[in-house]
Amino acid sequence: MLDVQLPGLDGIALQQQLTQKSRMEQIVFITGHGDIPMGIGAMKRGAVDFLPKPFSDEDLLSAVANALARSAENQRQRSEVVESRARLAKLTPREFEVLRLVIAGPLNKQIAAKLAIALRTAKTDRARVMQKMSVISVAELVRLAEKAGVVPVPHGPKGP
Repeated sequence: MLDVQLPGLDGIALQQQLTQKSRMEQIVFITGHGDIPMGIGAMKRGAVDFLPKPFSDEDLLSAVANALARSAENQRQRSEVVESRARLAKLTPREFEVLRLVIAGPLNKQIAAKLAIALRTAKTDRARVMQKMSVISVAELVRLAEKAGVVPVPHGPKGP
């Protein structure tokens, strides 16, 4: 919770500093000195709520509950990204290349041709990727790769 008017550094300036540092704190503003443009700006920068004084206990509790829920969701998403990247770290450079090809959608024979390897080797590499990434389907692999920020290898209709 931040007040718009804090001694030294006001709440709006503190929010801007936190945003510039990519901090993810969920902020509820309370103020007796705010206006609509200030509230809109705070909300656009990610504030959960902007409560003008006087506000009811229910409004404050609801805003805090929303902030805690958003914080928990953000933490869950960050944990998924960290877990996805930890799984990626287990891959060899070749397996990572295979992963990028698999999530792009080509067939095993197209992957083999793109990497200039035997079809059997492509299938083995693909199986190793699936095992190390702890997934059972390509759809699951795609979702995990997206969370980790992996970009598929572009390929056209004639193959990768």
